[in-house]
Amino acid sequence: MGTQILTVEDDERIRTAVRLALEDEGWDVTEARNGEEALEAFKRSPADVVLIDIMLPGIDGFEVCRAIRRNSDVPIVMVTARDDTHDVVAGLEAGADDYLTKPFAPKELSARIRALLRRVRTTSPAMSQMEFGDLEIIPDQGLVLLKGEEIHLTKTEFRLLVELASSPGRVFSREVLLERVWGYGYFGDGRLVDVHIRRLRTKIEPDPAKPRYVMTVRGLGYKLQT
Repeated sequence: MGTQILTVEDDERIRTAVRLALEDEGWDVTEARNGEEALEAFKRSPADVVLIDIMLPGIDGFEVCRAIRRNSDVPIVMVTARDDTHDVVAGLEAGADDYLTKPFAPKELSARIRALLRRVRTTSPAMSQMEFGDLEIIPDQGLVLLKGEEIHLTKTEFRLLVELASSPGRVFSREVLLERVWGYGYFGDGRLVDVHIRRLRTKIEPDPAKPRYVMTVRGLGYKLQT
């Protein structure tokens, strides 16, 4: 089977335009008009990438994202009609990996999806087990342990943590993390990094408000504390 894309959009004209653009790239597309259809379609046939419009009738895009994320690490792109910080952050907090603002060019949509697919399918270089206090990272097994207990991270959160751990103490700028973790820099948004850092901290930090591991270096970026 080819790459499967699930697109969730209630506007028929936009949904059709997106489907045609994606099919032109050679991908197989499943369409859903609302959240209920989307969850049913994903349950029948899990996709490789999911595009979710925020403003949906019935179950909104945020809840669709959260429902899928509870059982899957599939890359999710939230689509919003406006570049509103609240909508963007809320979508990322719900578990999305990226977002797009309408109207968007088909080439940008395709580039985002290719970057997500490349990131998912690229095998990280072999790295040995790493320990930072009570935090243990085993890259080749995809495992993160805190005090011996496994911590579940999304693929994006895991790649972000491994990237920081690859050079403990080094400060990584948002631009570098966008390039290395998301696979693009010039059209990326630093909010992607900030929100995923915040989500990561809620999972690995004893006190997210006073981080022990993932530190902010004001004006420069982030680093993993040795």
